[in-house]
Amino acid sequence: MDLQHWLGRAEDAIQQWADGFGPYERHPSLLVDDDRFAAAFEEFTGRLTDNYPFFHPHYAGQMLKPPHPAAVIGYLTAMLINPNNHALDGGPATARMEREAVAQLAAMFGYDTHLGHLTTSGTIANLEALFVARELHPGRGIAYSADAHYTHGRMCRVLGMEGYAVPADDRGRLDLDALEDLLRSDRVGTVVLTAGTTGLGAVDPVHEALPLKERYGVRLHVDAAYGGFFTLLAGAEGPEGLAPEPWRAIARCDSVVVDPHKHGLQPYGCGAVLFRDPEVGRFYLHDSPYTYFTSTELHLGEISLECSRAGASAAALWLTFQLLPPTPDGLGRVLGAGRRAALRWSELISASDALELYQEPELDIVTYFPAVEPAALTSVDAASARVLADGMADPEPVYLSTLKADREAFTARHPKVTADADGARVLRSVLMKPESEHHVARLHDRVERLTRAQPA
Repeated sequence: MDLQHWLGRAEDAIQQWADGFGPYERHPSLLVDDDRFAAAFEEFTGRLTDNYPFFHPHYAGQMLKPPHPAAVIGYLTAMLINPNNHALDGGPATARMEREAVAQLAAMFGYDTHLGHLTTSGTIANLEALFVARELHPGRGIAYSADAHYTHGRMCRVLGMEGYAVPADDRGRLDLDALEDLLRSDRVGTVVLTAGTTGLGAVDPVHEALPLKERYGVRLHVDAAYGGFFTLLAGAEGPEGLAPEPWRAIARCDSVVVDPHKHGLQPYGCGAVLFRDPEVGRFYLHDSPYTYFTSTELHLGEISLECSRAGASAAALWLTFQLLPPTPDGLGRVLGAGRRAALRWSELISASDALELYQEPELDIVTYFPAVEPAALTSVDAASARVLADGMADPEPVYLSTLKADREAFTARHPKVTADADGARVLRSVLMKPESEHHVARLHDRVERLTRAQPA
């Protein structure tokens, strides 16, 4: 796609639409001299160079990558109008696009009925899911894995609910035995299950938690902000195929959150929350004296805690889904490349005498550490930190990240490592760009070289 060409077409299309309403003169207070703008723009673009190359496959650090050109074009085209998807009179076209895109997400998870909308982030999406949980189970708390995203503990405090961190097993998944011990106390009304933790990419056993829902009358909420789109690889043929059971079980859970601004190829911020039961919309009911007057249809602001929301986000997602839908043959091919890259790198690490795999990857996140002597947490931590820093400073840079593993988690996976500290940093690489599949061998060679260059 020629981005420059289509952005020009976008401006032409919106101008043609605007011309249909007749000419008008821009107010002089808004006019800016080209020379003044040129000076500001030069400083602006100069400042933007103070960024890491998120677009490049040599960047394998955090969960960052540019949006797809279709999303950029969709967002900027709609932004020229700047619709607000709070009420239908604020963005009738983009509100319809949002409903259609959200319906595609619901179908991806197997929901036969749903109520949902886009949000500005996974944090807000999870807040909304826990808000509904509080209304349905007042006075009862929320249980989540100790390895779940910190947003759940934070949102529990925002909502005035008790949060219970349940231990994780030696694969970073919620320990169901420990969870059931907690559920027997009758203090928990909702269990959060994570489909793709942001640290390890671990997938909680959603299917094995379903009997607990019936046994204890709790709600099951799935935080699939990071991993949700991997449901497209459930049961797929080839090395990228995932065991289908936990992903298929999401359809029987009460709510799910997913972030299109991660694997959905969207710009920040675009999250989504989906409820299986549309009747939960009653908890959002409110009135507004100056909106909701152009239509008797349900306005998106009537089923959202947020008020103003960018219609451009819905436009970007809708346009992207026309080209790369959330299906195995659409976005599934994009995720499959990252998954294969992670598996290939884990094979290379397992065969290396310089690096050691921290944990087998479940999705597209690879965790590993330098094979140092003495094999102790302090030396692993120091070596990981040096590789991270040296990689970014190298003439041919490679960008990684680190993950802090506590003593118990580390030694459960690597009992031969001496536990002489509370924990250690390990190296972490997120291979969410499909181009990573063609650069994994080079990445591995670079990290091996950096590791071997470390002082004894």
